[in-house]
Amino acid sequence: MSALDEEMLALLRFAAERSIMPRWRNLAAGDVEDKDIDDPVTIADREVEEFLSDALTRLAPGLAVVGEEAAHADASVLDRLSGACWIIDPIDGTSNFANGTGHFATMVALADAGEAIAAWIYDPQRGRMCRARKGEGAFVDDQRITTRSSGAEPPRLAAMTRYMAPERRVVFETKVAPHFTLVDAPGCAAEQYPLVAFGEHDIAIYERVLPWDHAAGYLFLNEAGGRCARQDGTPYRVDSGRKGMIAAANARLWDDFTARLDAAGYAPGK
Repeated sequence: MSALDEEMLALLRFAAERSIMPRWRNLAAGDVEDKDIDDPVTIADREVEEFLSDALTRLAPGLAVVGEEAAHADASVLDRLSGACWIIDPIDGTSNFANGTGHFATMVALADAGEAIAAWIYDPQRGRMCRARKGEGAFVDDQRITTRSSGAEPPRLAAMTRYMAPERRVVFETKVAPHFTLVDAPGCAAEQYPLVAFGEHDIAIYERVLPWDHAAGYLFLNEAGGRCARQDGTPYRVDSGRKGMIAAANARLWDDFTARLDAAGYAPGK
């Protein structure tokens, strides 16, 4: 583990021990607010983002920071995504965290010129760090990993269809989904990407691909040997407002799935 990886692990572990886990299933009534429909934010989200923003600025002075909550408060923060920047999701899976059920994690990505080049996903319930560096592979803690499929037939597919526009959801549910075994999506990209990498799920389809939700997982899965890309095969850019992405445990699964989407006339939102 590099010095940067060790520093990031220490920061993420400290943030979890100070702000996240003491409030797990222990949030007060005023500790949760709704930013939008099905989009809560907690006091822990805000504390963790503030701490990590300050810590990463000290670690790399002059490097921009793009945090989920900061971007929600001020959309101009998104302009930083085209340059070198840290991208922070203080708690991915906030709904799970606020409800006291399911998975959640903190994600940090380092990006440059719109491309994710390093990633860290810290799961405080397991004490597990998934990490990757562009061109250097993917690791869980200190162990290098390679993706594997479930081996199930038909393959296991995770899809949060509620985010699809109605007309695309109809196409997906009637023409695509019947060819796969649908599995429950965890409501947390920080959990979904490892599930695909570890062979629990074979494929995941995403509609919303906000940078704090996907930059780290995208790099982690690809560096582990999986295939994650836009439906047309182009790479994900953190500074793009496009919707839609496909993650699969290997290139064959990705090719087969996207071929079905194309044949069905399914196209992601703009």
